[in-house]
Amino acid sequence: MSLPLSDYEKRKQISVRGLAGVENVSDLKKNFNRHLHFTLVKDRNVATPRDYYFALAHTVRDHLVGRWIRTQQYYYEKDPKRIYYLSLEFYMGRTLQNTMVNLGLQNACDEATYQLGLDMEELQEIEEDAGLGNGGLGRLAGEGNYQDFWVSSPALGGEGVVVVRAGSLDSWVTFPGLPLLSLCCEQGLERAHAASEATGPFCGWDCTGLEWVGECPILTCPSFLQFFEGKELRLKQEYFTVAATLQDIIRRFKSSKFGSRDPVRTSFDAFPDKVAIQLNDTHPSLAIPELMRVLVDIEKLDWDKAWDITVRTCAYTNHTVLPEALERWPVHLLETLLPRHLEIIYEINQRFLDVINAMFPGDFDRLRRMSLVEESGIKRINMAHLCIVGSHAINGVARIHSDIIKKSVFKDFYELEPQKFQNKTNGITPRRWLVLCNPGLAEVIAERIGDEYISDLDHLKKLLAYVDDEGFIRDVAKIKQENKLKFAAYLEKEYKVKINPNSLFDVQVKRIHEYKRQLLNCLHVITLYNRIKKDPNQHFVPRTVMIGGKAAPGYHIAKMIIKLVTAIGDVINNDPIIGDRLKMIFLENYRVSLAEKVIPAADLSEQISTAGTEASGTGNMKFMLNGALTIGTMDGANVEMAEEAGEENLFIFGMRVEDVEEMDRKGYCAKDYYDRIPELRQVIDQLSSGFFSPKQPQLFKDIVNMLMNNDRFKVFADYEAYIKCQENVSALYKNTKEWTKKVIKNIATSGKFSSDRTIAQYAREIWGVEPTHHKIPAPDDPRE
Repeated sequence: MSLPLSDYEKRKQISVRGLAGVENVSDLKKNFNRHLHFTLVKDRNVATPRDYYFALAHTVRDHLVGRWIRTQQYYYEKDPKRIYYLSLEFYMGRTLQNTMVNLGLQNACDEATYQLGLDMEELQEIEEDAGLGNGGLGRLAGEGNYQDFWVSSPALGGEGVVVVRAGSLDSWVTFPGLPLLSLCCEQGLERAHAASEATGPFCGWDCTGLEWVGECPILTCPSFLQFFEGKELRLKQEYFTVAATLQDIIRRFKSSKFGSRDPVRTSFDAFPDKVAIQLNDTHPSLAIPELMRVLVDIEKLDWDKAWDITVRTCAYTNHTVLPEALERWPVHLLETLLPRHLEIIYEINQRFLDVINAMFPGDFDRLRRMSLVEESGIKRINMAHLCIVGSHAINGVARIHSDIIKKSVFKDFYELEPQKFQNKTNGITPRRWLVLCNPGLAEVIAERIGDEYISDLDHLKKLLAYVDDEGFIRDVAKIKQENKLKFAAYLEKEYKVKINPNSLFDVQVKRIHEYKRQLLNCLHVITLYNRIKKDPNQHFVPRTVMIGGKAAPGYHIAKMIIKLVTAIGDVINNDPIIGDRLKMIFLENYRVSLAEKVIPAADLSEQISTAGTEASGTGNMKFMLNGALTIGTMDGANVEMAEEAGEENLFIFGMRVEDVEEMDRKGYCAKDYYDRIPELRQVIDQLSSGFFSPKQPQLFKDIVNMLMNNDRFKVFADYEAYIKCQENVSALYKNTKEWTKKVIKNIATSGKFSSDRTIAQYAREIWGVEPTHHKIPAPDDPRE
């Protein structure tokens, strides 16, 4: 069977109208050669593929620069409210192709590189993923291009660099005597290199993000925190992030006409009207005491005025209902590193508890529950409580998640100030997660309904008229098979494993965690294996199960889950009786660029967390948009997906939130399921006996012990329902037409899950801003 058309050939058929005008191919070629010669100082005789990549990147960036500058000029003139999205993760993925799509340059760039004798897909593969995170929290932050992190330092030549110097900030920070420089962009790095002549030569270059200028450490991005060990350093870096950000915010506000009305001292009255700070989970929560410190200690505002400004400026997005995921910093650590901030937190807490005590006199248990300071055991500061008290709006990221935080996690706070709590269901960008990664599907959709859906995903509802259209059903099924063939070729090349492209591609790609229940998936795979081994002559629907994701460095069980997946694969994939009827593959180094390959090829999307544990999920939305059917629990955004598409068009199984709560009250006993279900017992016995690890029979004892004795996420309780639901999946997969009709219904009803909708809701309902309607004219000369 021949391979499908390349993405380049498909994109030649796609017109991405409505995003930007078509660029002249000859101009792109001319600018490409100009950058190759004059920016990179190379010609075709010595240039490498990496040189060609940079020449193309500079060419594309030229088309951003004019718009960027003119946009900033317009903002400077109009002085609109600015939104600052503070996140310790920005999971951007690759940016070159995404930028070409957003600028409407993809087709012209494809043609230009083709005429230059270069392979566009090869050039795009040179770009490394900007892996500044490992999950949905970082990906959500990466969906909107409105991050604005760092500030200017005249000593280093303008915007892009901020100096946070320990010796100049009095006694409130006791970092070890070294100035810290933060850089936000390539230009900042270049200026730092130039500055090294004055401060001393670079004495090291660490690709993880920590560099040195003389004796001055430079963090090129705060998101690299995850690579460093130690809570103390983590706290320093979290503080560093918000300190640099707030310097930038205040500098910009003071330079505005609102901030400079008083020639003697800046008036901060208009600050919340011109600045919105969104705290993406608790990691940037120190922004609250830091803003208070600046307003009270430096700007000399009285406490009540400063507090009013802070609360009206800040808003908080919660991303988890798991208690262990909510940051709690030991008081002794804050006392050592940030004593002034600890004083401010204590003052915030005392004033807050005074209000609670006045409203609920004598309710000491309520005071204990709501306090920012946790007194039991090691004294800690609850950073989620700090975020709630110090923000004017708190939101979850799916409706069921927002309901849970109001009813349980933050129940006391919701009862106190219900008006603060909102829901903002997550979304994904259709430009990256359809037009870029699945051009074949994007084209067949555009042929039926036009391409307005690219900027308004609700237009996909028009596809409901084509659910029974034989031609559309055939085209959608064909595109899916082409994507599967392409990904099968990729797996054979990269993983040296040959899979059956006609098998059901069953995919679970997400952070490795017990609550996401990759273990339930593993139990199903072993059950299938045992069934085939028991009756090899029975007909089985071929299935290729792929699991991908990363485990936190110190998370032992998560690492063992990865080991289990690979061990199961080693046995199954090499069993001649099994053949190509069942494969299990662990997708190494899962990242955005790999997601862009596997998601368009997936038939089945695994979203199987224990009900009530997943905040939202965004992978579920990406699979839905790209034509995979979902097998999942009623958790996170699955609930809203089922509402949009109809529950009959997803494979829903297992306990609901109320069932889990009832089981918690009655008690969960894994052994009851082990004793009652023979297939489950066989699987667990195989893990216990070392069947999948013959050289290390005890290798998976920790997993077995956890499942049998300490499983908070109740894997066994959903095992039977999951196995039965998977049987329904296999049965439907045999009927290509009916399967594809459900696929079309899912695609047609995925419009709600656009990040355009999400960001618009944040803007109007939390930040209080409307879009700035200003057409940026494309410059005649892209070098303008």
